[in-house]
Amino acid sequence: MTAFFVVACIILFLIIAVQVGKITEVYARIKGEKVAQTSSNNFNGIFGMVFLVAFLLLSIGSAWYYKNYMLGYGPLHHASKHGKSIQTLFNTTLFFTGIVFVLTQIALFWYAYKYRDTNTKRKVLYIPHDNRLEVIWTVIPSIVMCGLVVGGLWVWNDVMADVKEGEDYLEIEATGYQFAWAVRYPGADNAIGTKYFRNIVPGVNDLGVDFNDPKSQDDILMLAGEELVLPKGKKVRVRITSKDVIHNFYLPHFSVKMDAIPGLPTFFVFTPTMTTEEYRQELKKYPEYNVPEDPTDPNSPKKWESFNFELACSKLCGVGHFSMRRQIRVVEQDEYNKWAAGLKPYFIENIKGKIEPGKYSWYKGDTTAIPKEFNSQALETAKEGDVLELNHINFATGSANLTPESTTELSLIIDALNKYPTLNVEVSGHTDNVGEAAKNKTLSEARAKAVEDFVEKHGIDTKRISSVGFGDSKPIADSGTDAGRQLNRRTEFKILSK
Repeated sequence: MTAFFVVACIILFLIIAVQVGKITEVYARIKGEKVAQTSSNNFNGIFGMVFLVAFLLLSIGSAWYYKNYMLGYGPLHHASKHGKSIQTLFNTTLFFTGIVFVLTQIALFWYAYKYRDTNTKRKVLYIPHDNRLEVIWTVIPSIVMCGLVVGGLWVWNDVMADVKEGEDYLEIEATGYQFAWAVRYPGADNAIGTKYFRNIVPGVNDLGVDFNDPKSQDDILMLAGEELVLPKGKKVRVRITSKDVIHNFYLPHFSVKMDAIPGLPTFFVFTPTMTTEEYRQELKKYPEYNVPEDPTDPNSPKKWESFNFELACSKLCGVGHFSMRRQIRVVEQDEYNKWAAGLKPYFIENIKGKIEPGKYSWYKGDTTAIPKEFNSQALETAKEGDVLELNHINFATGSANLTPESTTELSLIIDALNKYPTLNVEVSGHTDNVGEAAKNKTLSEARAKAVEDFVEKHGIDTKRISSVGFGDSKPIADSGTDAGRQLNRRTEFKILSK
């Protein structure tokens, strides 16, 4: 219905415009072309001056009104060491371009008004050449532009400088993918290990880390949804990469912005100068941040209380672009050290003792442990309606393609179905809540069907197994954390009859 009214309004506007044009033609024929043209010129000239005044007042007034909330002034100053120089450059550029903007707009509308055709005789001055005027409008802009370019180059060289040898800094790695950031922190050796895209195994080694590299074995991997923590007053060097399309590593409050390009690593170095709590106290001083965060709930926290630094992607990288936002907390060095001490290396928690040595080129460890797999013995005590989780059925990111590692557990499922010939089961697929619900449901259905098809292709009667997808409608853990979302991305095995 809304679309109908919008289309109707557009059509009505066009009809009115055509009718006004016809009336103007009739008016011109009645009063004469010259008189009508003069009247139109006077109207347009006066209307242009009114528009000029209103336009400049609204432009300057709105900028002043929103400067503390949207334009980086007031409390929204930059919380990094290099941010001040960028803000100074921005202010200098705004000063000169602002003057030019106001003067050119005034000149444009004033001359359109002053020299409109009023059907009167005027003396015309013919000035084919004026050296002084040409020098003024050439030299002055050139000097200003040179100053801005040199100043910008000076700031660029300072901001984009890499860390120096022997300098104390924290290096982290941010890898963008559709649609999240995977961030690696160094372990006790303060070094991040190597990775190679051919090492990528979805669901096992999503970044392609080489775990044969000793530097990789104590790295900490912060997956999507987990809060990132940085120390105040210490240089942070960010390695920036991408797995799929071009993303952009954007920290608006720290004046950090750098493209993440597949196959072309980039970096950015910055030093946080304010903790999250210190920044909140600055926001507290301004009335626009002392209002409820949720306008519909007067009891919700105030905007300054709920403020957090954030990491975002400023490229339109796909339909799930919005989900790449992550919170960042800046703390004092001592608090950061305590936080980092509680983190567990990804290798210890997810690779060592759980991945068969030699199975992948990136892990040639000496452990003999193998992944947990489907326990067919559980079927002996299982009752109709019981649900068993398939812990090692994995799919390529964003698709229903089974990974090669899934075949081990799938083979055990087929063995169990052969062992219990009267067993009928239903395979159900589930996803996390990232993305659109309809697309999640479609993906979960396709994944469950992929398991069903695999089993049927290996001799199991199609009447004994069915599939269904629930998308993100049946979470078993908190979807607000990465760990919870991982648990919600699961495949289950329901006993229909035995």
